Amino acid sequence: MRQIRNVYTVGQLNSYIKNMFTQDYLLQSLFVKGEVSNCKYHSSGHIYFTLKDSKGTVSCVMFAGNRSGLSFRLAEGQQVVVGGTVDVYERDGKYQLYAHQIVLDGVGLLYEKYEQLKRELEELGMFAPEYKQPIPKFVHTLGVVTADTGAAVRDIIQIASRRNPYVQIILYPAIVQGEAAVESIVRGIRALERLGVDVMIVGRGGGSIEDLWAFNEREVAQAVFDCSVPVISAVGHETDTTIIDFVSDLRAPTPSAAAELAVADIHDTLEELAAYREMLFKLIRRRCLLERAHSAACLRQLRTLSPASRIREQRMRSLQLEEHLKDRMQEICGERRHMLALYIERMRALSPLEKLSSGFSYVEDECGNNIRSVEQIKADERIRIRVRDGAIDAKVIDTHREESQNE
Repeated sequence: MRQIRNVYTVGQLNSYIKNMFTQDYLLQSLFVKGEVSNCKYHSSGHIYFTLKDSKGTVSCVMFAGNRSGLSFRLAEGQQVVVGGTVDVYERDGKYQLYAHQIVLDGVGLLYEKYEQLKRELEELGMFAPEYKQPIPKFVHTLGVVTADTGAAVRDIIQIASRRNPYVQIILYPAIVQGEAAVESIVRGIRALERLGVDVMIVGRGGGSIEDLWAFNEREVAQAVFDCSVPVISAVGHETDTTIIDFVSDLRAPTPSAAAELAVADIHDTLEELAAYREMLFKLIRRRCLLERAHSAACLRQLRTLSPASRIREQRMRSLQLEEHLKDRMQEICGERRHMLALYIERMRALSPLEKLSSGFSYVEDECGNNIRSVEQIKADERIRIRVRDGAIDAKVIDTHREESQNE
């Protein structure tokens, strides 16, 4: 039997084919058009479908994370253009188209052109928020660039007039669809800018991407960006997005919403003014009460600090001090009398006269010195003995010393 070389497993083969698909640049980003069949929305959010034409079919899947690239509900029989990546699912050994975006056929080329211009203008900084002008809260003149027939202009006029009948609406009847639309819209923007309107609405009613295409042209986007008047874009319905929506100072989902954004409701303004007036009256009344209370306090303070009041106060203070002084003097005199009586009693206790009255006598020499010891006197010297009722003069006959009991 002949030996077989280079035998691979199924997994190796599928991995090799997947690697070939990965290295092919064309398969990493391409657009495929065809008819949708076998469309299934999975509970996980993924969409599985088949894309077919007269010559073949290809399996497709759009994961839930890419659903933002689908602006409509996919259904059987639709002609679509699918943009995505072709890759191999190794487990089943089959290739499929992993969709990133899906558009209805006929708008695929326009969508590519739209995305390319959007990227270019974004790189130029025309979408940057620092270039956005604030929309004035209260406007006198409102400029509108749109067709003079159709629901859009009627809605704008009706809503703006209802919200504020004093606002002047200046309409530039522009062509908003077809070959002449771009030049007409640009002329309208520049004409209303020269008139000096306060704010401008540029837009039209709903339609297909082809109908709205004039608002995706570079010339219109540049005119909106260069306009010195704040511009509100209002093209189509809420799901429609055009280039000028990114360039304008404010995007409105519909022309009716643009009128509401541009014109303040005068009824709300009047109610707000009434609320402010009531608040102002309350503040004034409160301030008046505070000022009255302050005036009364100042009057009381003035009365308190007036010369007559201060004189009366000082007079009362003098009277109080005088009474206090009298009371204190009487108190001090009483204390002094009491102390004097104590001193008198103490002096009496120490007075020689008191001692004499008690039967004691006082002996002194001729010079008046008190004799307290036998050593102070000698025989034949004269002494004076004082008793309670007088004095006795005597002469010392002799002295003799007695031993003290304490010695």
